Amino acid sequence: MELNLRRPIAFFDLETTGLNPTHDRIVEISILRVNTNGEEEQKTWLVNPTIPISPEASAVHGYTNEMVADKPTFKQLAPEIARMFGNCDLAGYNILKFDLPMLVEEFLRAGCQFDPKDRDLIDVMNIFMKMEPRTLKGAYRFFCHAELEGAHGAGADTKATYEVLKAMLDKYEGVDYEDSKGVKTQGPVNDMKELSQFSAHHQNADLSGQIIYDAQGKEVFQFGKHKGKRVEDVFRIEPSYYSWMMNSDFPLYTKNVITAIKLRMGGKTAHF
Repeated sequence: MELNLRRPIAFFDLETTGLNPTHDRIVEISILRVNTNGEEEQKTWLVNPTIPISPEASAVHGYTNEMVADKPTFKQLAPEIARMFGNCDLAGYNILKFDLPMLVEEFLRAGCQFDPKDRDLIDVMNIFMKMEPRTLKGAYRFFCHAELEGAHGAGADTKATYEVLKAMLDKYEGVDYEDSKGVKTQGPVNDMKELSQFSAHHQNADLSGQIIYDAQGKEVFQFGKHKGKRVEDVFRIEPSYYSWMMNSDFPLYTKNVITAIKLRMGGKTAHF
């Protein structure tokens, strides 16, 4: 099915020096721009990241420091890359968790205006996960090879969940998986603490998970001495915490988020 486009859409993918948007840099970026008339334009750039590529990252994408030493930096390429993204919605595979935070940090470091807020963001991975059976009934059919009788009854659902978890552990025993950032790691194991960490998921207020939303949609710190506390409450009680964050090694986008919260508290609107 062809896409119904109201404006161009840019599919993009990154290869990087590592997994931390604050410290790591882009090594390769490819953009496939699809215009509203269906015409396609694709460009790929190798980038001198100006910092060493980690051995773990190099093992995944194959690029070495020597291969990119004579390439332009992201700052040099930023205007051209921004033009390629111009007036586009954004799409990719797992972009919301990794590629987009990394890209935004690079643009901010380069002093180039690029804000994803006003664009539609399509994460193909999330669509895939939502459309594949992720309900308990679908999981029971997939892992237990049977139809769940009495679905949505509390008794049947709790028993089915228990059976599905045990079947999952049998199926994935000894199986490694490639995480959303392309790193091979250990899959779910039969340990409750590790399973708890493996299955954790939050709705992020920033792009790196430093700040999440609580059940009421309020921003909450997800780190440090104020973990679990609302950002606004902390800034009222301890105003210096905002300054400490702004002067510390947090992603620029996280700093933009807390600045917007700070301005909102004063009845102002942030413009980044």
